[in-house]
Amino acid sequence: MSQRLNYFQVSADLSKHYMDFSASLKKKAVIKEFNDLVTIRASQINGCGFCLDMHIKQAKIGGERELRLHHIAIWRESQLFSARERAALAWTEALTVLPPHGVSDAVYEQVRGQLSEEEISDLTFLVVGINGWNRLNVAFRTEPGSADAAFGLDKAGLN
Repeated sequence: MSQRLNYFQVSADLSKHYMDFSASLKKKAVIKEFNDLVTIRASQINGCGFCLDMHIKQAKIGGERELRLHHIAIWRESQLFSARERAALAWTEALTVLPPHGVSDAVYEQVRGQLSEEEISDLTFLVVGINGWNRLNVAFRTEPGSADAAFGLDKAGLN
């Protein structure tokens, strides 16, 4: 499978603005807390090899435990995640695969029981952001690992 087009080159101005949006998210405490879990889980659901590869490497570089990385896909059955993390993962899944009648009150109450309104809002922007990146990279078949050197991901030792 080869890359269809390089959207960073073709739409350089829009790509830069989207990168700026993503960078601004990282200033928020709740994003720092959940970034790895959310970006990995959404990328798994969306089948985005490029983003999944990137975010697993970033999490590994950031010190995330190996077993937790493997358990993200089975977070409901795993005992490795806190109530806050479970709420963030449930919210991520609900917003990534939007149900026909919207996000249920049960999922909202789960996240509302663990996070403040500002944290929920910020977390929602993170989910929106990763879903957009997933769609760009899936649409244009960006090759997993192709940006490792540019983003310093070769330091993860997972090649």
